[in-house]
Amino acid sequence: MARKIIWSFEATADLEAIADYIAKDSAFYAAAFVQEIRDASRSLDQFSERGRIVPELYNPNIRELFVKEYRLIYSIEESRVIILGLIHGKRDLMALWEREQR
Repeated sequence: MARKIIWSFEATADLEAIADYIAKDSAFYAAAFVQEIRDASRSLDQFSERGRIVPELYNPNIRELFVKEYRLIYSIEESRVIILGLIHGKRDLMALWEREQR
């Protein structure tokens, strides 16, 4: 069953911020990165469980795909996949999560 892909506001903002940062050096590579992320997210409509469970969260419905050095974090629901965020793989997810909860 194909699931609908929905990007959260936060995930969209993450992608835009990363693309803006990359574009400072190369608009071409920024556009290519955005396309690669979008392609990866689109693939989740059919293969939503292909990503690994986010180890910090211990929830089988919260998963991630690595695209280059970035973690594309998403939630699987019955009929949709929600893209929750995009962070660099070396960032501390729990520290960011706690900061966002304040």
